[in-house]
Amino acid sequence: MPELPEVESLRRLLIESARGRTIVCARISEARLRRSVSRDLPDTIAGRTILEIGRRAKYLLLGLSGKMTLLVHLGMSGSLTHRGRDFRDSDFHPAHDHLRFELDDGTALVYNDPRRFGLMKLVASAELAQTAELRELGPEPLENDFNADYLFENTRGRKAAIKNLLMDQKLVAGIGNIYACEILYAAKVRPGRAGARITRAEAERIAAFTKRILSRAIGSGGTTFRSYRDSRGQPGRFLSSLQVYGRDGEKCYACGSAIKLKVLGQRSSFYCPTCQR
Repeated sequence: MPELPEVESLRRLLIESARGRTIVCARISEARLRRSVSRDLPDTIAGRTILEIGRRAKYLLLGLSGKMTLLVHLGMSGSLTHRGRDFRDSDFHPAHDHLRFELDDGTALVYNDPRRFGLMKLVASAELAQTAELRELGPEPLENDFNADYLFENTRGRKAAIKNLLMDQKLVAGIGNIYACEILYAAKVRPGRAGARITRAEAERIAAFTKRILSRAIGSGGTTFRSYRDSRGQPGRFLSSLQVYGRDGEKCYACGSAIKLKVLGQRSSFYCPTCQR
């Protein structure tokens, strides 16, 4: 699933290419996503200009004229690409192009999602923060509200594994499985440790590496394992920088021990049994 770095990378590219463009018309080829796309979306969105492009956690927010916002979640396999004459779409099966937004410069924003777990929802901008998707989200991990003090205080008394807590969107917004594994490896903390057992020094390391790793991943366009593509149709480049995720049985780059795999909260967790305690 695309996480914060992938969505933030997408946001930055779309600001350069799509901000200021007007949606001439929209077409829904398949409305059955995670929740069905409203059938009146094409009529409601036509003629609106993309004024700003934001992000909250793993959600992309297209601020439109008329004080409306298009809330987009890429789900497990979704991509929102900006297609023009030079766009190479060989990686995108046309049967999975579920929504298409024609823009006034002859290009189009196309939502492609083979597994159809994504979300496309038009809401009044004034009500955005109170939508079911956003109202209970925790602080953004790259902002000042997420720090060692916050993390340490909010893990006291918590029996849940620290990795699961990092992925709890009510605690901190936008971190998923890949980056939680990488953050905890860098901080030298085992993913299965109970949150309550995290020391103040470990909370400081976790908070610091959260910001460092997410920022590096954004700079590399995120991580692509299978289907994620940015707005240009290009994969993220952070895959080669991963230290533990997806490397079970391979040698730890730091100590040479075999990376182990453990399932936590129904998600695969990768860690070094020597470096992480």
